[in-house]
Amino acid sequence: MDWETLLCRERLGKPVAGSDELGRTPFHKDHDRVIFSGAFRRLGKKTQVHPVSSNDHIHTRLTHSLEVGCVGRSLGMRVAEMLRDQLPDWCEPADIGVIVQAACLAHDIGNPPYGHSGEDAIRHWFHQANQRGWLAPLTDAQRLDFLSFEGNAQGFRVLTELEYHQFEGGMRLTYATLGAYLKYPWTARHADSQGYKKQKFGCYQAEFPLLEQIAEKLGLPLQADQCWARHPLVYLVEAADDICYGLIDLEDGMEMELLDYAEVEEVLLQLVGDDLPETYRLLGPQDSTRRKLAILRGKAIEHLVNAAAEAFINQQDALLAGDLKGDLVEHMHENARRCVLTAKNMARERIFQDKRKTLHEIGAYSTLETLLDAFCGAVNEQHAGLHLSFKHQRILDLMGNNAPKPGWDLYRSYMRVIDFIAGMTDLYAADMAARIRGVGPL
Repeated sequence: MDWETLLCRERLGKPVAGSDELGRTPFHKDHDRVIFSGAFRRLGKKTQVHPVSSNDHIHTRLTHSLEVGCVGRSLGMRVAEMLRDQLPDWCEPADIGVIVQAACLAHDIGNPPYGHSGEDAIRHWFHQANQRGWLAPLTDAQRLDFLSFEGNAQGFRVLTELEYHQFEGGMRLTYATLGAYLKYPWTARHADSQGYKKQKFGCYQAEFPLLEQIAEKLGLPLQADQCWARHPLVYLVEAADDICYGLIDLEDGMEMELLDYAEVEEVLLQLVGDDLPETYRLLGPQDSTRRKLAILRGKAIEHLVNAAAEAFINQQDALLAGDLKGDLVEHMHENARRCVLTAKNMARERIFQDKRKTLHEIGAYSTLETLLDAFCGAVNEQHAGLHLSFKHQRILDLMGNNAPKPGWDLYRSYMRVIDFIAGMTDLYAADMAARIRGVGPL
């Protein structure tokens, strides 16, 4: 792979280049299109780790994505400054920064309500539906899309099909930004065989021609049938995500009174060492732990950004060859790697077991089961050529113009249902499911 090709400024779905704007590059336009999209806005009411809470300090998918975007921009610019002489003449560090930032902002845009619990609930429902024969008319490849449902693949569909120019390029982002977004540039048939991260894939069969097109434009090496090497900038997006949720989970844990400040401080001080800001040194016992943590967390992120950028430069040959093993965190220096891994382990052991989170996760299954039973049930009746019952007609009416049409194949119809449900916020999904069950407010 080479940087000139990897930074392609052409747009998906737009064969003719748009006019340049003073002070606004094609990549800035990508950033703005993500920010102003409805799918991005709805992340404000979607679970990050903890349930959408009355505590306004708890992160949502939206605040998490904004923070990841900030870290990603810093990472991109830092790496670009170190690679200046290897980048195209037209490329400035700010270009790399905003490509990574745009991809970071979009990295969770396809996540369904209830976060990873929602993903698993959807997979679980389709496994049960498959046992009932509901997926029998689909091809094996199509069936895998539902059995392995993945927020990353749904996000790719949002970016390339659903938002703005529906089924005509979607947001019409540049190929460079789409490449940086594609954490898993392969289809569901490789979800369990990549060895990188289990049950992960980035593209449904419906969007496979678009993935082929993007890979060709960017010069991504083909590694197997329907599987390409990752764009090097993906590793910066992934590192920004790891840094943010590793540290921010601890911050949320404190807000939820699941962790003490002292134990979070210890993790960060092991990374920062004596490199403490003067503002932190001047703080006393009377100052809030929230303020103390904000200052210390900022310095910790600075150290981790430096470590990730250094790892990227050290591994550049492997990155451009498409054969880097693992993620950037694994290639950071020991203190940085230990900080991220310790934070993740602490969150897993101390935060993820909280009863409030557990009840929220259980609720995700019943909510999504109700919705999928209703909408897929209506789709099945329509697909069978039967006269739609009044109930099923009204259910499809809820989807408006996006409802599957009579005569569509079952795969296309199910995908529209997934688009509708995955796009819901936690509260909207819960409210609609309750009303369908007849227990919502009249």
